[in-house]
Amino acid sequence: MFESTSRYCGLPTATWTGPDGRTITYVRRRFPPHPEDLVTVREEPVGVGDRLDRFAARHLGDPEQDWRIADAHRALRPDDLTAVPGRRLRITLPAGMPGTYAAGEAPG
Repeated sequence: MFESTSRYCGLPTATWTGPDGRTITYVRRRFPPHPEDLVTVREEPVGVGDRLDRFAARHLGDPEQDWRIADAHRALRPDDLTAVPGRRLRITLPAGMPGTYAAGEAPG
């Protein structure tokens, strides 16, 4: 249903049947990972005039991966992440990638 690089890839779906009998399939809610559970690859500074999509393009090779940076900072307003030039943002592996642990798991 979604590209493999989408934040919605792999989410379960559900259906709802309206009063008119029409069935609608939808994607269930996505719960972002806990930032402390994500493996930091490196940190990079925000440039003057940066936007999160441009930052993601420069550091992840794809502007549509900006959600990964937002997840790494538990950002409710992703634009706030690039509001202050010089701020260092974490570049992390996505949740579930080899080298990361699920919530509650520990290494070793």
